[in-house]
Amino acid sequence: MPSPTNILTSALQAVNEPLTTAQRFVVWFETHNVEIIDACAVLLVGVVASSWLARVASQAMEKRSLDPPIRQLLSRLIRLVILALAMTMALDNLGFKFTALIAGVGALGVGIGFGMQSMVSNMIAGLTLIFTKPFRIGEYVEILSVRGVATHINLMSTTLLRGDLSKVIIPNQKIIGEVLHNFGTSRQFSLSIGVGYQADLNKAQAIALESTRANKRVLRDPAPGVGIAGLADSSITITVGAWVKLDDFGPAQSEIYQDIVNRYRQERIDIPFPQREIRVLPTSDGPAIHEPQLKANGGERPRM
Repeated sequence: MPSPTNILTSALQAVNEPLTTAQRFVVWFETHNVEIIDACAVLLVGVVASSWLARVASQAMEKRSLDPPIRQLLSRLIRLVILALAMTMALDNLGFKFTALIAGVGALGVGIGFGMQSMVSNMIAGLTLIFTKPFRIGEYVEILSVRGVATHINLMSTTLLRGDLSKVIIPNQKIIGEVLHNFGTSRQFSLSIGVGYQADLNKAQAIALESTRANKRVLRDPAPGVGIAGLADSSITITVGAWVKLDDFGPAQSEIYQDIVNRYRQERIDIPFPQREIRVLPTSDGPAIHEPQLKANGGERPRM
């Protein structure tokens, strides 16, 4: 059996072990204080240099009219590369062995890779979108039945701004391989106006086209057009089509509608409201069928 003296000695060593570890750290710090200061200085210079070079590179790429997603991607890569070099130099000054570190990171990366398959797929899809450019920032697109203006294209996702100012964030892997409708930077609208069957159709169409062309929001190319779209129960439907910039899509329609209505009123062109004409027909073996009778029988002639 161990003697009481040995037990006491072991207990004192256990109590003093944290202090011994702290003392070792203090000794290591005092021994390598120059290397630690150098490593901190390298990291500081790396952070400052990476931010400055990324900003300079972004400005240079902007002058060359590169798309914002490409500028953002390359600027981030420049910053990450410089930070990685600074971290490597700092660890080298502290005496770290990179062979063991790289082996450990490689083993850890295999496990992480299985759990990050979706993220990697989004990144690959993001690179595909950035370099193939099926749509650009500021264009109106329809993706997965969602319409909006593309405001951000990142490695992981794409952001669309809808007309109600809400944002829709779509993972990039959902976009690749799907049908994508790109409207560009302009949109076409169609206005429908009903005029009476007795109206002068040529005059009505000319007024509608003039009101559309006179609006400052309407683009001259492609040129607006007008035509008869259909024959309704109470009116003849005239349709006007025109193209406007994305921001003018809503206001242009309202302004043109108001101008057409005012012009039609000035020219006394009838804009009929829905109505039905009921005729009262006499019968050979009974009294005439009056309107109240028709309403009571659901619009059908009563059986005698």
